[in-house]
Amino acid sequence: MGKNGIQYAVVSNTALFGRERFSYQLAGYLTSSPWPSQVDAFTAEPFKGNPAAVCLLEDAAKAADEQWMQSVAAEFNLSETAFLLRDSSASGAAPRFQLRWFTPAAEVKLCGHATLASAHFLFTSVLAEHEALIEFSTKSGILTAKKVPAPESTGVSGEGKLFIELDFPMIDLVDCHPSELPSIPETLNGASIVSVHKSTTAGDLIVELSSGKEVADIIPNFHEIKICSGRGIIVTGPAPAGSGYDFFTRFFCPKFGVPEIGFEFILMSPGISTGGILYLELEAAGRRVRIQGEAVTVMTGTLLE
Repeated sequence: MGKNGIQYAVVSNTALFGRERFSYQLAGYLTSSPWPSQVDAFTAEPFKGNPAAVCLLEDAAKAADEQWMQSVAAEFNLSETAFLLRDSSASGAAPRFQLRWFTPAAEVKLCGHATLASAHFLFTSVLAEHEALIEFSTKSGILTAKKVPAPESTGVSGEGKLFIELDFPMIDLVDCHPSELPSIPETLNGASIVSVHKSTTAGDLIVELSSGKEVADIIPNFHEIKICSGRGIIVTGPAPAGSGYDFFTRFFCPKFGVPEIGFEFILMSPGISTGGILYLELEAAGRRVRIQGEAVTVMTGTLLE
């Protein structure tokens, strides 16, 4: 990483958000090969990181059917399900795919971990090995994903390991309106709050706590979070000395049908239900954030007509 490189871990109370893994078949659209997969993002180990379902569609009509995609996402019941469609109209050298993300309850305009999961799926199961760059056409503009060496801070050789770098927009933060502040302590059950800001796009509240330990241990009040303004609440705090990380973060978003979801922290420089590692580098002049991480495919299935 460069001099502006940041490393952080996203953590959660796994006693609150346990999840089971299982084989499945899902009523829906039949793809030939490759088939839908579940990918754990920001981890090299199965059953860790943040899971996302990835569905590569071959039918443009299905890719335009929002009700069908929402039903599929609800059936997967993961924090996000990504839907891909090859963009045959793209004229650039890099393959381009249309990409949309759905939670079990609604579509979102940007999702980091499901983008990494999509790139991993395409690099490992769809594209030729020499392909090293992917473009995604999304509701947040053109995003890119490329193969990169392992970050130096990992202390491991990149040989045989697939690290992927995402190029995402940086989003501005503003001060919260005074009327929004009194309810914040109740949402976090009295945690020690240092500062509160809001994103200028989705209206997420970004709450800085006094320590990363508080971030890891916090038990949120989901009822209070649901009635707060904006989409959800991101909590962050400095990582403990000697941990090897810069800060910890978690994201609570019950309004979208997911108590705790993953990575949305392009705001600060959108998580990880069972713990994961991201490497961030801020390009302040270009207002971009480069996010690096690994992923692992843990299951494949078939969407049946």
